[in-house]
Amino acid sequence: MSLVGKEKSHVRLVFLGAAGVGKTALIRRFLLDTFEPKHRRTVEELHSKEYEVSGATVTLEILDTSGSYSFPAMRKLSIQNSDAFALVYAVDNAESFESVKSLREEILEVKEDKFPPIVVVGNKAESGGERQVPAEDALSLVELDWNSRFVETSAKDNENVLEVFRELLQQARLPGRLGPALCRRRETFPSEHALRPPMSKTNSCSVC
Repeated sequence: MSLVGKEKSHVRLVFLGAAGVGKTALIRRFLLDTFEPKHRRTVEELHSKEYEVSGATVTLEILDTSGSYSFPAMRKLSIQNSDAFALVYAVDNAESFESVKSLREEILEVKEDKFPPIVVVGNKAESGGERQVPAEDALSLVELDWNSRFVETSAKDNENVLEVFRELLQQARLPGRLGPALCRRRETFPSEHALRPPMSKTNSCSVC
């Protein structure tokens, strides 16, 4: 996809997962480079930023969904209208990982796609923290069985947060030429270059 003239491009990313896994924390860390340790219940919030790239306007939308309330119709609409999905669980909560499996099945059903653009995110992977979901097990399921991307993060310590969004933008087939422009925006992309866990196969990222 090329950006020419005054063409306007929209990319919507949606964050799904159980309550308290850190969806809002990841988004806030990405957008504002801040962390709020106290959990705040979210119903649904849409964040939007516009960028001028080679004469074209590109709008990046990030949808933060609820994990505390059950709104099946709203969740279905969010899935229908999004380009890529972050399925977030907490590594110290095995039940939240089961929720990711259910959400993936729902995405497959709604999008009618066997390989939807999904990045599975294991959050709260701070050093020394309690763990219920082994990284090796999640990696094997997500990358080998589901053919999706897997990243472990810590919104608290700002580890791998940027990598999640790089993977999402690549999955959404965002124009490659947008990458450098976005990466220069300090208020949006932290300067740290985080690395994903070791992969059992080669996965490259060409977004930025």
